[in-house]
Amino acid sequence: MKIGIVLGSGLGSFADQVNNPKILKYEDVLGNISSSVEGHKGQYVIGELCGKDVVVMQGRVHYYEGYSMKDVVRPIVYMIEELGVDRLILTNAAGCINTEFAPGELMLITDHISSFVPSPLIGVDLTAKTGARFHDMTHVYDPELISLITGYAEDKNITLRQGCYLQTSGPNYETPAEIKMYKTLGADAVGMSTVVEAMYAHALGTKVAAISCLTNYGAGITGEVLSHEEVQEVAAKVKNDFEALLMGIIDRI
Repeated sequence: MKIGIVLGSGLGSFADQVNNPKILKYEDVLGNISSSVEGHKGQYVIGELCGKDVVVMQGRVHYYEGYSMKDVVRPIVYMIEELGVDRLILTNAAGCINTEFAPGELMLITDHISSFVPSPLIGVDLTAKTGARFHDMTHVYDPELISLITGYAEDKNITLRQGCYLQTSGPNYETPAEIKMYKTLGADAVGMSTVVEAMYAHALGTKVAAISCLTNYGAGITGEVLSHEEVQEVAAKVKNDFEALLMGIIDRI
């Protein structure tokens, strides 16, 4: 078993805990792939955590950086097909839509809405690898991992919300009207990543879990102006809870 972890905005310092780390820059193994977003180092950190083999993606690439969806998921495909990852934990910083949740809390993603970005499976035929051209998305987020994660959070008294995440293309934040629409559709949080990575990994047969760090309310909920700096600041404030949860998950898998 090898566990892959993708670290979102403001969460990259978790990779510093990896034992006996080996660093692979994305551009060194993926050609023209690199991350241009502040706080995303754009590298794999390969080593051990809790006695488990891990591959940590310290930052990711995004559709809004100008990459095709095929390129957006290439780092995930490399983790699975070349580095042997068979369990994948995705993380991100997200805007909070559900007003029963609050910035600074963590949310376990139990479902998603992908309708506002192109599918990463367009133009891809995985029949030879998976036996299927059309991939069921009923349980993108593995029920066993969800149970394990929620159980650990309860044991350690870590507040962990559960909800539906919606991915947009970015790089612009959403308008107040769009946030209202997303809430009507059933989204609890919104962001610019994660869903397409989860879809592709799931199609390849990898067990997937995903956690959002809720960093701010969506546009129009409080009337405040949104910024990437705020996202990073709030993510840094909840770093200890996030890292404790992530480490506990790795230990129990």
